[in-house]
Amino acid sequence: MKKAIFFDLDDTLLWDNKSVSVAFHKTCAYAATRVNVDPLKLEQAVRAEASALYDTYETRPFTQMIGINPFEGLWGTFDDPSPNFQKMKSIVPVYQQSAWINGLKNLGIENEELGRELAEYFPKMRKESPFVYEETYEVLDQLKEKYTLLLMTNGSPSLQNIKLEITPEIGPYFDHILISGAFGKGKPDPSIFEHALELVGLKADEVLMVGDNLMTDILGSSKVGIQSVWINREDKPVSNEVKPTYTIKNLRELLTLLN
Repeated sequence: MKKAIFFDLDDTLLWDNKSVSVAFHKTCAYAATRVNVDPLKLEQAVRAEASALYDTYETRPFTQMIGINPFEGLWGTFDDPSPNFQKMKSIVPVYQQSAWINGLKNLGIENEELGRELAEYFPKMRKESPFVYEETYEVLDQLKEKYTLLLMTNGSPSLQNIKLEITPEIGPYFDHILISGAFGKGKPDPSIFEHALELVGLKADEVLMVGDNLMTDILGSSKVGIQSVWINREDKPVSNEVKPTYTIKNLRELLTLLN
């Protein structure tokens, strides 16, 4: 019998991909009021520039280990005490500006002033655009009284805590909140799952891990013997290497599965 459930945050409880898309849409629509640019093409150009640029920094191995993607880099400040986060803090202002300046440039628009303005505009739009899946609170309400709940999320503590601050209803459901950047390693490293088990005082077979990412949530939990539930809302392809214990398309199915 399961006594605890570990939940991923981004795109499991919070609809992070939609938040990022809406922030891009608002920012690029604003850019189109300033210059003659197709908002969709600008978004595509900036996403490509951000991804390529992100891979060139010395912090890339660290961000991969902790689990911070290029688009989080476009709005995070990384006000965290460790040396690696301090390096990121010094890099991201230039990174954010360069992504937008170069995105505009790729569309034939030489306007560094606008690029810098958009780099400041995007984080504001991201913070104004929190989305939570419609069933998240309904499911957590039903689980809270029956199970110990632990939130396990990859990322920078400062950034993940901002996400929780702008969706303040989520945090109180959880007995423990474990952020990879504070722990020092991210999913799928087995050590963060082992630490989570220590926090709840349970064995692996007494816990269930719920997440949307096969290569972090599902792979990591399998390494320590925790059964997993892969929430695959978007019909992503299955993997021959990483196999979840269960697969669902909506969090409500988790309630049926547990019953």
